[in-house]
Amino acid sequence: MSKQLSRRKVAGFSLIEIMVVLVIMGLLISIVAPNVLNRADEARVAKAFADFKSVETALQIYRLDNYSYPSTEQGLEALVAPSTLEPEPRNFRKGGYLNAIPMDPWGRPYLYLSPGENGDFDLYTLGADGITGGDEQNEDIGNWQTGGERNE
Repeated sequence: MSKQLSRRKVAGFSLIEIMVVLVIMGLLISIVAPNVLNRADEARVAKAFADFKSVETALQIYRLDNYSYPSTEQGLEALVAPSTLEPEPRNFRKGGYLNAIPMDPWGRPYLYLSPGENGDFDLYTLGADGITGGDEQNEDIGNWQTGGERNE
């Protein structure tokens, strides 16, 4: 019986060993967590720029077919279904130009202006906070910016 008791004592962990492991895990998490959270924000911004490229391509094909970009009033919906607002598309492609309008990485629709303030059209999102202006993850992101550079 004494052998069984000694095996039970050897098989378990002491409170000190468990505390040491928890302290080490806490240190690792405090170092790794900020890096992981920053990567998530970077991934959202990268997704927005990828969405800009696909919508820009659809807008350019729409323009080739219909001789102008959809108006601000027609919006991006004009890429999915023909608009009844002026200027009505002359040669709307069967099936549309996009299957669906993508949402920004924060779950809101992208904003669209035509003619744009920064080119033929502006496609943009207001960032994580959904309010004009801001910095870091709350910064406005538009198709006039390049994927690695953002306005100051």
